[in-house]
Amino acid sequence: MERTLLLKGKVKEAYDLGDRLEFQFTDNISVFDKIIPSTIPFKGETLSREGVYWFERAHEMGIKTHFLQYLPPAGMLCKKVDILPTNRITPQSRNYLIPLEWICRWYVAGSLFDRVKAGEIAAQDLGFASGHVVKPGEELPEPFLEVSTKLEKTDRLIAKEEALQISGLSPQEYEDARDIVLKIDEDINRSVASRGLIHADGKKELAFDMDRQIMIVDVYGTADEDRFWDRKRYDEGELVDLSKEYVRQYYRQTGYKDRLYQAREEGKAEPAIPALPNDVVGETSRIYIKLFEMITGEKFKAKG
Repeated sequence: MERTLLLKGKVKEAYDLGDRLEFQFTDNISVFDKIIPSTIPFKGETLSREGVYWFERAHEMGIKTHFLQYLPPAGMLCKKVDILPTNRITPQSRNYLIPLEWICRWYVAGSLFDRVKAGEIAAQDLGFASGHVVKPGEELPEPFLEVSTKLEKTDRLIAKEEALQISGLSPQEYEDARDIVLKIDEDINRSVASRGLIHADGKKELAFDMDRQIMIVDVYGTADEDRFWDRKRYDEGELVDLSKEYVRQYYRQTGYKDRLYQAREEGKAEPAIPALPNDVVGETSRIYIKLFEMITGEKFKAKG
């Protein structure tokens, strides 16, 4: 069978196998949109197995997915769907990637808080009472679900009307898609809460299969795709993203992040990101393994 490299992302590679796709999760790690010249042992395997774990749970809930088979140690085989330009999508189109990303937030974090601070989103838009002062890390009264474009050069948040227009979704299919995203996220929330994690937010991608049934594609619920917080530290008033936060903090402490962002602001050449010391690599690997165990409830035993 011919195997053609289709996409080489920062941390994941996709291979075209004709009617199927093979994903391989590498041990690469990126922060601040820079790929670090160090690899993290078992990172790819933990992410791959986390993805498989959630696909299998979706299947148990009766939700269709593109997942076909786990390829140890760090790969998976999936159904292939077409990538159609938005002007070629019709209400009759089948087996294509819906060109939207679904962002579901359960807590105030990241860019959402930035938009609240900037006055772009009011407290009542998030389900709070009018006049409520929104704080970072605060639990939302209800899930806040948004959609963004997926196939444009820069993704942008869009309203439902435009989402329907570019995606080929009917109003009912849009609601069905929304229900699927919420159902999956509610399962993630319940599952990881029992193991001391808070699932703050995450993104999902959807597609139509050959029968124009909605299925979930790509991966989700992994340490790199979603935002997880440690419940104990949260209860103590500390708000820390798990997975890559340890690495981000290292580059903040060394001053690299400040130098990088200053170069970007001044339009100068960006300084190359230095490799991680061996002790930081080892600790980062340990964090990914620990997070795998907290996400899945399984004891990590390498399959490679």
